[in-house]
Amino acid sequence: MTMACSSGTSSGTSSELQGMMDQRKRKRMISNRESARRSRMRKQKHLDDLASQLTQLRSQNQQLLTSVNLTSHKYLAVEAENSVLRAQVNELSHRLDSLNQIIHLLNFFEPDASTSTFFNNPFNFSLPIMASADMLQY
Repeated sequence: MTMACSSGTSSGTSSELQGMMDQRKRKRMISNRESARRSRMRKQKHLDDLASQLTQLRSQNQQLLTSVNLTSHKYLAVEAENSVLRAQVNELSHRLDSLNQIIHLLNFFEPDASTSTFFNNPFNFSLPIMASADMLQY
């Protein structure tokens, strides 16, 4: 009988030990599942954040492209206007040179520019006409 009791006690202790181990396994399994769930949630949040960032960056990129295109169009317009103004300066310089040549010829045919009066020669020009690009600014 004594042996039966001791073997029954050891068998009860063994089943208690097995129950505690099973309980620890269940707790660990539940903890692991919870950890995996949190990990999936973090991963999903990270993906959502990346998707949001992607949308924002695409929007900024579109705005920048629009701004670059607008600036390029303005640049081309200013460049064309600058080209026209350069051509006008060239034309006006040629006209000025022509006028100065005419003045030179008129002065050449006048015998004495210092004694000439307005009534004798209304085109009494003793100095050439001068101009610079600064005078032509609008």
